[in-house]
Parts: sequence; C-alpha cells; structure tokens
Amino acid sequence: MNSTRAGRAPVRAAEGAGERVAHTDSFEWLARAGLLARGVVYGVIGLLAIKLALGDGGKATNQQGALHTIAQQAFGKVLLVLVAVGLAGYALWRLVRAAIGHGSDGSDDTKERIAGLVSGIAYASLCFAAVGILLGSGGSGGASSHPAKTTGGVLDWPGGRFLVGLAGLIIIGVALEQGYKGVKCKFLEKSKTEEMSPRTESAFTGVGVFGHLARMVVFGLIGYFLVKAAIDYDPDKAIGLDGALATLGQSSYGPALLGIVAAGLIGFALYSVLDARYRKV
Repeated sequence: MNSTRAGRAPVRAAEGAGERVAHTDSFEWLARAGLLARGVVYGVIGLLAIKLALGDGGKATNQQGALHTIAQQAFGKVLLVLVAVGLAGYALWRLVRAAIGHGSDGSDDTKERIAGLVSGIAYASLCFAAVGILLGSGGSGGASSHPAKTTGGVLDWPGGRFLVGLAGLIIIGVALEQGYKGVKCKFLEKSKTEEMSPRTESAFTGVGVFGHLARMVVFGLIGYFLVKAAIDYDPDKAIGLDGALATLGQSSYGPALLGIVAAGLIGFALYSVLDARYRKV
C-alpha cells in the first residue's frame, strides 16, 4: 500500500504543478498568443493557395513552408520569433490541458485529452521548426516528399501497412470531426459568445464554419492518400497539407475548388484570431 502511494506521489505532484501553471495569467496569455500564431500560419497557407488558384505565382505549402514564407518577409525574423513564441504557448496549453484533463470550459473526455496531446506534440514540433529556421538549420521547408519518406520508413516495419492505414483512417476521422464541428457549430461551446456582439458572433460563426469545413477537406485528402499508400504499398501516394492543396488544384475544376478551400483556410485563420480573444482558456 505504501509503495503504491509512493508511486502515485510524483503523478500527484505533476498534476498539482500543472494545475498551478494553468491558473496563471501568463499561461492564459501564452495560450491566446498560440491561437493567434495558428491563425497567422493558416493565413499564410491560405493566401499562397489563393494566389496559386488565381495563377498569381502562389504555391501549395504546408505549415513549415508557411514559416519559411514568414521568415522571407520584411522584418521576417522578428515576426517568426513572435510566431515561435505563440506556437510554444499553444503547444504548452494543449499539453497541460491534456495532462490535467480540464480547462475553464469544463472537463475533457479521453478522446479530447488524446487529441490535445497529439495537437500539443504537433505544434511543439512546428515551434522547433521555426527555431530551426531562425538558427539557419530549417531546410527548404514545405517539401511534399517528407510524408512519402516517413511513410516509406513505416511501411517497411512489421505490420507497417496496417499502421499507415490506421493512421490514414484516424486522420479521416479527424476530418469528419472537423466537418461535424463546423456544420453543428460545436466550436461555439468553447467560446465566450456571451461577450460577443451579435455582429461579432455572426462573423465568428461564419468563419468558424467555413474554416472547419475547409480543414475537413484537406485532412480527408491526407487521410485518403495515406490509406491508399498502405493498400498499394506505395509511399509516394502519401501527401501532406501541401500535397492535398496541390491535388485539389490539379483536379477537374481545380482552380475553383482550390480557391474555395484556400478561402476556407483563410476563414480558419480569421476564426483563430477571434478565438484568441474569445476562447475559454
């Protein structure tokens, strides 16, 4: 019994530390800065895709490509430092919430905590990528070959085809959840709608719906091609966000479809900016 209590002591200490961090003003500001940084990244991706759809020299890129684009602008390094701080804040917020299992808007179920953990790790990785760019070691970024290389390595594992296919199905599930959140306006449940004016709430709802549906499309394509890579045992079938946008552009009615989805990603960027103000952190 004593050994069991002793074993749980570090867990309780970690949870207590997480609770204390989660209730500080600085933690709330970091979380809101993270939502703003997420908006900046998606805004850059959407704007480049819009330019591509219009034939105005844009490109299909992913989150790391967006970071490189930010760095190449006037005062880009300063902007990238701010974005990196925001991404670190977003990752910390998601990881702490996954650890303690609740926020100001209530408790999270197991699925939400797992989603928070995955999101926190992904945005921590993106923050490290931003730091790498600032230090001059970030590579070219945005290369669509990266998913193929990763998938090719996993396919060679024992049970690799199953793991890649499962990852694809999970991403398709995430896509469907994004669509559900958009259609049912479930994202409003985590927002301080009581502090919004009617006009602000209407705009927030509109860009939130549009943005979540756009994410459904790109996540769905990423998941579909992962499943196809597993079935065909062909890692080159795997794509990332940039590949999903490029696929839309190359399809029938490609520029129109790409333009709509790109506008949706810009909508998600605007939603993230408003979310930074009104999210229940």
